[in-house]
Amino acid sequence: MLACSQLGRTLPRPESRALLADVTFALERGEVLAVVGPSGAGKSTLLRLLNRLDEPTSGTVLLNGTDTHSLAPRELRRRVGMVMQRAYLFPGTVAANVAFGPKQQGRVISPDDIDALLSHVGLDGYGSRDALTLSGGEAQRVAITRALANEPEVLLLDEPTSALDEAARHGVETLLESLIRERHLTCVWVTHSIEQARTMADKVLAIETGRVTGYGPVAEVLRA
Repeated sequence: MLACSQLGRTLPRPESRALLADVTFALERGEVLAVVGPSGAGKSTLLRLLNRLDEPTSGTVLLNGTDTHSLAPRELRRRVGMVMQRAYLFPGTVAANVAFGPKQQGRVISPDDIDALLSHVGLDGYGSRDALTLSGGEAQRVAITRALANEPEVLLLDEPTSALDEAARHGVETLLESLIRERHLTCVWVTHSIEQARTMADKVLAIETGRVTGYGPVAEVLRA
């Protein structure tokens, strides 16, 4: 479903420093990969390479067996959605934010469908709300809904709960767990929380200073 082989990113000269080197993993549909490691290890760089927000200098990424470099970036980012640490919503209504992605594809999502999506993430009646007045937890739920509106095959999660308070973090984590299992989403989830990795993931990829230090089932990589 999603695989990468010998994936790497090196800064151009004169610095020529490797941000990420020789990352290899494979995920089947519905599997969740937790990416763990210290700050600056290269976790977010990996996510950016997976949907070509940045370009690798080595290696390949395959989506359903297709090299992602053969796909137009817009098509790739529809199929491989991303939720960031902070929710960057557009000015306007919540409904307009949710409808943005489908609109870019020439697809109209009806108000009823938007309401149904929002209801599914606990935001009944929020469609007409000003997106820039929401709390952190509410905004992150809208960002997740916006990503899901594109009907992605893979969801990239870059520490989506780390900027939230404890109550909002628990709510968003529970929501994501439910959505992932219900929709059989393939996910790559960057997290600083080992407990979150144990709870949410099927596999773990551990990275330090841009290199893989462990990869495999959760129980093997995250031994107590």
